[in-house]
Amino acid sequence: MVYTVTFNPALDYVVRVEKLTVGGANRAGQAEIQPGGKGINVSCVLHELGVETTALGFVAGFTGCELERELARRGVRTEFIHLAEGQTRINVKLKGQEETEINAAGPVILPEAQRRLLEQARSSLASYGSMLRDRFL
Repeated sequence: MVYTVTFNPALDYVVRVEKLTVGGANRAGQAEIQPGGKGINVSCVLHELGVETTALGFVAGFTGCELERELARRGVRTEFIHLAEGQTRINVKLKGQEETEINAAGPVILPEAQRRLLEQARSSLASYGSMLRDRFL
């Protein structure tokens, strides 16, 4: 089992345009929403390679719920801590002749939520260690 931690996960709104005209109207050729964040990306790749993985971190609001739904649809296991306030960020990725990114700020992670993540990580590692010990010793 590989645990990944993403403190500031995102929904990435990826828009492909043939040519971006700043200050003008642009028509997207294609658009999609993808889960994002460094640890999330690692969990997705590991899952595709057949490695058991669980994504840990923080989510908030309806965008956090959508991120969890999208990862579940892809078969990636999650154990996120749900924050009471804020929204999981949405990033805009403009892909064309050049690439432009607009990365939003994520929710505030209060000390209590940080403590919960540390407890969760300790518990996950301890239970995984027990499973390994029982299996191999």
